[in-house]
Amino acid sequence: MSLSKQLYIIIAFIFLMIFTGNFIISVKNTKEYLEIESITKAQDTATSLGMGLKSLLKDKEDPEIQTIIKAISNRGFYKEIRLVDAHFTISESQLIRASIDLDDSLWKISNLETDASFGKIEKITSDTDISNQLSALENEEINLNDEIEEDRYFYVPSKEYKNGGKITFNFTATNENDSKVDTSAKLSITKVIAKATRDVKFDYIPSWFINMIPINLEEQSSEISNGWKTTAIIYVSANPGDAYAKLYDQVKGAIIYAIIAFLISMLILFIFVQYILKPLKRIEKLANNIAIGKFGTIKELPWTSEIKSVAIAMNDMSTKIEAIINKLNRNLESSTKLLSQDDLTHLSLKQSFETDMKNMFIHKRSGYVFVIKIFDLGTFAKAHTDKEVNNFIKEFASILKNTALENKKTVAYRFFGSEFTLIGENFLYEDAVKYTKILQNNLEKLTSKFDKKDIAHIGATPFNPIGTTPEMLQSANEAYEKARLIGTNEAYLRDSNDLSRDMEEWRDLIFDIIDNSNFNVKYIGDATLLNQANELVMQEAFTSACDKDGVDIPIGTFVSIAEKYEKIMDFDKKVISKVINHILVNKINHNISINLSLESINNTAFIAWLENTILQHKNIASQLVFSITAYAVAKDMATFKFFVDEMHQCGAKIIIKRFESKFIPLDNIKDFNLDYIRLARDYTCNICNDSSKQNFVESIQELSTLLNIKVFAENVKDEDDLEVVKAYNLYAASR
Repeated sequence: MSLSKQLYIIIAFIFLMIFTGNFIISVKNTKEYLEIESITKAQDTATSLGMGLKSLLKDKEDPEIQTIIKAISNRGFYKEIRLVDAHFTISESQLIRASIDLDDSLWKISNLETDASFGKIEKITSDTDISNQLSALENEEINLNDEIEEDRYFYVPSKEYKNGGKITFNFTATNENDSKVDTSAKLSITKVIAKATRDVKFDYIPSWFINMIPINLEEQSSEISNGWKTTAIIYVSANPGDAYAKLYDQVKGAIIYAIIAFLISMLILFIFVQYILKPLKRIEKLANNIAIGKFGTIKELPWTSEIKSVAIAMNDMSTKIEAIINKLNRNLESSTKLLSQDDLTHLSLKQSFETDMKNMFIHKRSGYVFVIKIFDLGTFAKAHTDKEVNNFIKEFASILKNTALENKKTVAYRFFGSEFTLIGENFLYEDAVKYTKILQNNLEKLTSKFDKKDIAHIGATPFNPIGTTPEMLQSANEAYEKARLIGTNEAYLRDSNDLSRDMEEWRDLIFDIIDNSNFNVKYIGDATLLNQANELVMQEAFTSACDKDGVDIPIGTFVSIAEKYEKIMDFDKKVISKVINHILVNKINHNISINLSLESINNTAFIAWLENTILQHKNIASQLVFSITAYAVAKDMATFKFFVDEMHQCGAKIIIKRFESKFIPLDNIKDFNLDYIRLARDYTCNICNDSSKQNFVESIQELSTLLNIKVFAENVKDEDDLEVVKAYNLYAASR
C-alpha cells in the first residue's frame, strides 16, 4: 500500500475518531439539556397552573377549569395536562342528580353509605362547621342567616376500587317538606377533575432516530392546597416531539458539517501529500534507475528535513555505486583484454577468433580463413636464444597484423606456438590470391634477417555460411598441408567449388526436417545451485537432427540455413511447443532454457504468438527461460531489450548465454534487466590456474550482484575449477 493511501487512511481514521467522540458527547449533552429544559418548563407550567386554578377549585366541576387547561395544552408544548383531585370526593348535588327517585326539589342527604366491597364513606367537615362548633363551645350566637353549605364526602375505596369505578351509594333524601325518600345513586368515581391530551407527532423525524436516542421526560406535578389541606394535584407531561425535532436538527447539522469539513480536509490533505510526496517520487525514480544501472542524482533537494536527508543519502549512494560499477567495468575490460590477447605478440587468441567467426555467421559475411604456421620453429629455437626466438615471433606477428589489402579488413590471431590464423572479411578468391602474394613477399624479409630460409606456409579456405568453425579450420589446415607439399614458403587456396554440400540440397533437407518436426529435443547442461548440493535449477533444451544418411547435422549449420531461407521462426515455435509439453507431461519443477534466434525475436508476429502461448500456460511461465547468445544480442541490442520487456510482462525469464564482454559492452548490461547470464566456458575452463580469469569472474559476479542478475558457469568439469567458481559465489554451474 502506498504511503499516500496510508496517510489518507490514518487521517480519515483520526478524523472519524475525533468526530465520533465529539458527536456522541455533543448529542448526549444536547439530549440532556433538552430533557432538563422540557422538564423544567413542564414543572413551571404545573406550578403556575396550580396557582391559577386554586381559586376555581371551590367548585371542582366549574367548566372554566377545563377551558384554562385546554387553552394551555393547545400551545403544543405538552403531551398531557391533568388536574387530579387529592381524594375521591362526592357532593350532595352529584348524588341527588344521579338518583332516579328524586325530583328537582331542594333535598338534603343523610345516612349515606355503600357496600363494604366498594369501600367506605366519610363526611368532610367544612370550615363553617368547625367555626360553628367553636362558637357553640364559647356560647356565641350562631348567625342563622349564613348560607347553608353543601355537604361533601370522602370516598375511601377498597383495594379492588382504588382507581375508582362505578360505585353504588345508598342514602336517605329529605326535602323542605320533610318528605323522606330512601334511594340510591350509581356514580363513576374518578379523581381526574380535568384533562387535556395531545398526540405526540414527529412530522419529519425518522423512527430509527427516535429508537436510537430515547428521550425520557418525566411527568411533573404541583399540589394545590386550600389552607392546610391538599385539594388537588396538577400533572404536566412535556411533549418529546419538540425535543426530538431540535435534537434531530442539531445532529443533522453536525453530520453535514462533518462531511463538508472532511471533504475539504481530505482535499487539502491530498494537495499537501502530493506536494510532500513529490520528492519521494523522485527518490523512488532514482532508486529504480539505480536498480537497472542508471546512476543519477536528485538536483532539487526537498525542503522537508527528513526527506532531504534521504535524498542526500540516495545521491551519495548513487554516486558511490556508479563509481564501484565503473571500477568493475575497468577491471573487466582489463581482464578481458588479458584473456583475449597474446602476451608476446599482442595478437588476439583462439577464443577471439571463434567469437569473430560467430560474428561473421550472424552478419552473413563472406571472406577467407587463413592458417599460417611458422615452419620448424622448434629447430630454430634450439639454435637461438629465447630473446631471438621471441623477436622472430613478434616480427612475424607484426607482418601478419600490418599486411593489408586496400578496402579490405584483415584480423590476425595466434592460436599457440607457431600456429597463426587470419580472417579476411569480404575476400573474393582473387582478393585472397592477391593478399597471399603480398604476405609472402613481406615474410621473405625475415629470411635474411634471421637467417631462416623456410619461414611459413599458408593455407586458405573460403568462408562457408552453412559450415562450422571447426570445419573451416580443418579445410584451411588441409590447404596448409597441400602448401607444404608444394614447396618452401608456398601457399594453397581453396575456392568456392570445394564446398562440401550443395546449397539446394541443404535447403530441401532443412525444410523437410522443420515442416515434419523430424528433430529431437534433449535436455542437457544440468545446472545446479553451488551453495546447495544436487538442487537442479535449469536445463537447456538442445535440438538435434540428422541428414539423409543419419549423420547429425551441426546445429550451427542447421540454424544458419533455416535463417537463410526464413524457416527459423517455424523451427523456434515447434521447439517452444515441445518444451512446454515436456514440462506439463513430466511435471517439471525446474527452469528450462530455450534458444531463440535473433530473426525470431525481431519479428512482431512471432512475439505475439509467443505471448499468447505463454499466457495460455501462465502457471509454468516462470519456468520458461528464453536464451539468446551474446553475439546475437550484440547485433541488435534495441530489439533484444524490447523482447526482454515483453517476456517479463508475460512472466517469463531471459538469459544471455556464452556471454563475452567483447560482444556486449559492460555498460549495456544494466540496460537489459536480465534474469541470468551464462558465461562462455572459456572463462571458467582452467580458472584455477589463471588469475586473469579469476579477476574477470569475480568482477562480473560483483557487477551482476549490484544489478540483481544471477550468473551461471557453463561446462565446469574440473573439480579444482568448480571450487574456484564456488568461492566467487556464482549462482549455479553445469557440469
